[in-house]
Amino acid sequence: MSSTPLPADAGPFRTEPTARDEAPQFVLPLVVHIEKTAPPARTDALETSARAVLTILADERSAGDGAWAQAMRDWQDARIRKVVRRARGAEWRRAEALPGITVTGGSAEVRVFPPVPLHGWPKDLARLQVSGTDLDDPEPPGAADPGAPVLWLNPGLAMSAGKTMAQTGHGAQLTWWELTDEEKRAWRAAGFPLSVRTADPVHWKELMGAGGPLVRDAGFTEIAPGETVAVEGVHRAGSSGP
Repeated sequence: MSSTPLPADAGPFRTEPTARDEAPQFVLPLVVHIEKTAPPARTDALETSARAVLTILADERSAGDGAWAQAMRDWQDARIRKVVRRARGAEWRRAEALPGITVTGGSAEVRVFPPVPLHGWPKDLARLQVSGTDLDDPEPPGAADPGAPVLWLNPGLAMSAGKTMAQTGHGAQLTWWELTDEEKRAWRAAGFPLSVRTADPVHWKELMGAGGPLVRDAGFTEIAPGETVAVEGVHRAGSSGP
């Protein structure tokens, strides 16, 4: 399945439209809280963004006749676009005042909002910057949780933290779609445990033939078309609950 974390305009790698581009386009906005003096750790931000996507997918407002359900359906009928912007200070406080869900990690805060039209962002989100989301890990991340899904990053790609956060969100969403209702409930009850790590080249090659969910970026921004995230241990999600 292809996934595309796209801003409004196409980048240098691909410009031709496809059938899915003909549908009305919506975007799932994510805003990461980045204060100059205390930015979050990169891996924590990647994992928190993935959990934020899962949280809104699982929210009762996103299903049935819920307040966000139609927007979620419209978004998933077209390209599964996610755009990550950054906020700090008053910007973050204004973003928190808009309908959405804030998910907190160890050092990261990410707020996810119901999908909006591609060219119809609320002004308090539209004014936020996409650039400036470069983050670092103060220390190398430890081993991945063996009892939860792992979202493995392509070791051959150099992506900004914002771009990568969108990709891990895609990987989490593909994992969600693979699960039974019972597995989804168990994963949600456990708090959506997961890990994000960068694969080594040998492991990445193995993942390409393992049959798990793969995020294939369409190549509109930053990188050429190709695989960005491979998910390992999908059904560990269903065994993570109490």
